[in-house]
Amino acid sequence: MSEKKLSFTHRFIPATDPTITETLLLLHGTGGNENDLLGLGSRLRPGAALLSPRGKVLENGMPRFFRRLAEGVFDVEDLKKQTHALAEFVAEAAQAYGLDEHNITAVGYSNGANIAGGLLLLRPETLAAAALLRPMVPLLPEKQPDLKGKEILILSGRSDPIATPTETARLVKLFSDAGAAVKAHTKPGGHQLSEEDIRAAEAWFASRSTKAESVSKR
Repeated sequence: MSEKKLSFTHRFIPATDPTITETLLLLHGTGGNENDLLGLGSRLRPGAALLSPRGKVLENGMPRFFRRLAEGVFDVEDLKKQTHALAEFVAEAAQAYGLDEHNITAVGYSNGANIAGGLLLLRPETLAAAALLRPMVPLLPEKQPDLKGKEILILSGRSDPIATPTETARLVKLFSDAGAAVKAHTKPGGHQLSEEDIRAAEAWFASRSTKAESVSKR
């Protein structure tokens, strides 16, 4: 299927398993693009549809999903603006491609994980679940969102100088206080993803699909 003209440059890979209604929203890190996480998405949820937008903000020519003032210091107003724009894109894409808008799971790495966190905090209706790889606290919302029923995976690196273990603990508390079911794993290593991270994410997706199947059989 060719990509439709929507508000973000993106790739869309239709589901190859008709029994899977979940769509993965793939959100790349700084300097990435809409192709970066397609292989990861196919590995994490084989057969699911993949929707992968490219961030609209450029930092020294590198795509991002929102501006930052320095490393680890976000332009919060731009983050809010771009979060709402991404939520609107997801709604557009769901209509254009015939996706289940209530069954979209974000898979975000670094900057992509942070914009996914923004969606959960500012536009929680956009996502059913999220796998956040090396995330930080994107912002503190004025009003606590209702995240009951949403499952969130957070994968951090023990020696990550950017998304530190302290930052991860703050994020876990923020989501947990809002009612989400949060699973957090800290792995050896820094900001880069490892095979161990990917296996942990695979296990999380597998446990969720197993639960969904058991519910459907009742």
